[in-house]
Amino acid sequence: MAYGTVRWGSVRTRGGTEKMSVRRGTFRSLVALGGAALLALVGSGTADASIALGVVVGTNPVNYTPNINQGAVYKMAELNGILYAGGEFSSVSAAPGVGGGTVNRSNIVAFNAATGVIQSFAPSINGQVWAIVAANNSLYVGGTFSSVNGVARRGLVKLNPTTGAVDTAFNAGLNNTVREAAVVNGRLIISGTFSKRIQAVNLTTGADTGYINVPVTGSVADNAGPTEVYRFAVDPAGTRLVGIGNFTSVGGQSRWRAFMLTLGAASATVNAWNYAPLQKPCAASSLMDYMRDVDFSPDGSWFAMVSTGFVPRTGEIGETLCDATARFETGIANPFRPTWINYTGGDTLHSVAVTDVAVYVQGHQRWLDNANGRDFAAPGAVSRPGIGAISPTTGRALSWNPTKDRGVGGKDLLVTPRGLWVGSDQDRIGGEFHNKIALLPVP
Repeated sequence: MAYGTVRWGSVRTRGGTEKMSVRRGTFRSLVALGGAALLALVGSGTADASIALGVVVGTNPVNYTPNINQGAVYKMAELNGILYAGGEFSSVSAAPGVGGGTVNRSNIVAFNAATGVIQSFAPSINGQVWAIVAANNSLYVGGTFSSVNGVARRGLVKLNPTTGAVDTAFNAGLNNTVREAAVVNGRLIISGTFSKRIQAVNLTTGADTGYINVPVTGSVADNAGPTEVYRFAVDPAGTRLVGIGNFTSVGGQSRWRAFMLTLGAASATVNAWNYAPLQKPCAASSLMDYMRDVDFSPDGSWFAMVSTGFVPRTGEIGETLCDATARFETGIANPFRPTWINYTGGDTLHSVAVTDVAVYVQGHQRWLDNANGRDFAAPGAVSRPGIGAISPTTGRALSWNPTKDRGVGGKDLLVTPRGLWVGSDQDRIGGEFHNKIALLPVP
């Protein structure tokens, strides 16, 4: 391996069988069945768990996705063949040839995932949308808002996925923002800046179930912003949760920037997993809260995290997660180093999606395989503007390179049987105009 490309830790990759692998022969049948049938076939504990595609997605985006005319997409979800995209925007235009023109949409839009036809679903949400969960023929939406369709709902609301009507029986009574959400084993787990930072609520009423009672406290620095669980991911079996954000203690135990919970039958407890070097800052003193996203592998045996923070401090390459993607094994409680780290050389990564054959990453990066870069391409670096893919086994960049405008960097990647959905703040991907959202299909 070339020096300065990818640094490996002392742990080895743990083997395992893909519990949810989708072979190419069955993939097209799953596409025809649609999102709801896929969830039924998967039978997972997590409604939006990672899936295996068997192939790397294509680099030529489909032509039918609508154009979001300003702002950005922060989160996506699919239900019954309808793609829901949330973020910060006020109007959406149908793709050329699809029909439908330009319509007003208040921070969330729904369209047919196979044709791009914009749906009549149009709730009025008075703030950003950061979380969308499609489950049980309902839509749970989280964000910075305080009102939906004129109904007071701080940070979390339950909607009819067809009409956009608020389910008034559901009210979590939160006091601040929701950044992430997932339905796991019949509970809606949410995280953000509200009082508990992470909790499980009843799917019908929104009441706190008491299933998660692990205080999340502390701040990594005075300039790191509010204490929060910014993002989390749950393994497909619904037994492990990894959360990231700005905190130093979880359940009374020292946990800086990342933690793992064991999701038991009756309650969640703090897992022994802990990566001690996360206590260390990166080179940029203004980016102390530097963890940005996390995702599990389809078999749940490992997970990947991405970050900002500029570059590692002197002598810490291969140890600190600074403008990098890193793989960790779920079953190794106190890793000395990640299985591998792939550095950008000083550019932020905002989102990650893991399949069986690729770790897709998105941000405003210029390069991957750039451990020795410091705002320049060091020997061995490869150009991967805005989006890239990394081998799950070697930790090196794959040859896949659609290219994408960089901007601030996209906040969400969603893998479905159709391919890789890319939500961002930019307008061009794969050399084509696709405003804020695109689908890179399975070939």
